[in-house]
Amino acid sequence: MKIGILSRNPKIYSTHRLVKAAISRGHQVKVINPLRCYMNITSSRPMVYYRDGMLDDLNVVIPRIGASITHYGSAVLRQFEMMGVFSLNESTSITRSRDKLRCLQILSRSGIGLPVTSYAHSTKMTEKLIKMVGGAPCVIKLLEGTQGKGVILADTNKGAESIIDGFRQMKAHFLVQEFIKESNGCDIRAFVIGDKVVASMMRKAKEGEFRSNLHRGGSAIPVMISDEEAKVAVNAAKALGLNVAGVDLLRSSRGPLVLEVNSSPGLQGIETSTGLDIASMIIEYIEQNISQTEYSG
Repeated sequence: MKIGILSRNPKIYSTHRLVKAAISRGHQVKVINPLRCYMNITSSRPMVYYRDGMLDDLNVVIPRIGASITHYGSAVLRQFEMMGVFSLNESTSITRSRDKLRCLQILSRSGIGLPVTSYAHSTKMTEKLIKMVGGAPCVIKLLEGTQGKGVILADTNKGAESIIDGFRQMKAHFLVQEFIKESNGCDIRAFVIGDKVVASMMRKAKEGEFRSNLHRGGSAIPVMISDEEAKVAVNAAKALGLNVAGVDLLRSSRGPLVLEVNSSPGLQGIETSTGLDIASMIIEYIEQNISQTEYSG
């Protein structure tokens, strides 16, 4: 099988591990920088070009598209889909998950537990936004933020109003979200492949920080999750149409709540903390879900 990995850097841990896993299982692999791709959009023969040649021999594409290039990366992925190439996560599902507001609306429609979240455009609604989520402390999130950036905990209502006013002056789009006190600065990353959670870790924020992201200095340990938590994680990934996802959960007094769904979850934290070979599980999933008639060798 010929696999293309859409990634800007072959040395990134996740990309390197996927390449290694694919080769060890007998597949040919090519790392493709999506920003170096260009496309011929035609009804007769859509095509993706890379550097000086056509990419017309791939059976599978694994998108590892960073948030900063979602728009162009998704366009390249859509072109591969038009060419009949199997995509581990389809472009529509990736764009759904990257839009925080749309993602939450889809999860809400599917009946999946979420922290209470408010959103408005008018500056006259600031007090109501804060009241809607139960008042301070509350979390204010930029819609464009990633890896914990643009996420602020407001300890008081006045503090929340000041942060919201600042974001509005910047013409930034943001959400106001309920702060789940009982989570104690911890969340759970459930790694979903297909219809099951294959690994899970608990991430804990460093002292003096409420964001548990590993990129923000948080720590991670393997954790056993309940059947209910696993079901919520799988249902969240399915609601967005993702075959592979990192679903971030909070343990609350009313059950597991989905904080975020990541369509390009990193492998380093989950593999290091659990000792599991997640990269090989991903390649195995692809082998099981692509028709044997679609490729040879």
